[in-house]
Amino acid sequence: MRPFQIIFNPTSAAELARMPKELQLQILGEFRGLPQQVLATELDDFGKLERSGKTLHRFRVGDYRVYFERHDLGVLVHRILSRNTLKDFFYRSGLKVEEDEALQQNPKFWEMIESAKSAAKE
Repeated sequence: MRPFQIIFNPTSAAELARMPKELQLQILGEFRGLPQQVLATELDDFGKLERSGKTLHRFRVGDYRVYFERHDLGVLVHRILSRNTLKDFFYRSGLKVEEDEALQQNPKFWEMIESAKSAAKE
C-alpha cells in the first residue's frame, strides 16, 4: 500500500490548534479510516462541493465540518469549521437551502477556502 498523508494547510492547522486537546484528539481520531475510504471509493460517502472545476469534500465530526480535497499524497485539509460558524455564515448570507448546496453556490465560501491558500504562500 502506498503512503497516505493528511496534510493540513496553515489555516486548518491553526483552527485545529485553537481547539481544546480532547476535541483535537476526537477530530484526529476520525481520520483513522479516511485513507481506506479515500483510496477505495469515489468519496460518495462525503459531502461534495464543486465550483469552477474544483472539488472539495466535507465530512462531519460531531459539531465540526472538515473540508478537504484529494491530493497526490492523500488529502489536503482546507478548513475545520464548527457548525455554529456555518450557521452564522448562512444567517449572514440569507441562505435557506441545504448546507453543501449553499456553500457550493456561495462565492464567499470559496473566497474563504482560497484565503487559506494565500496565507500558506506568505
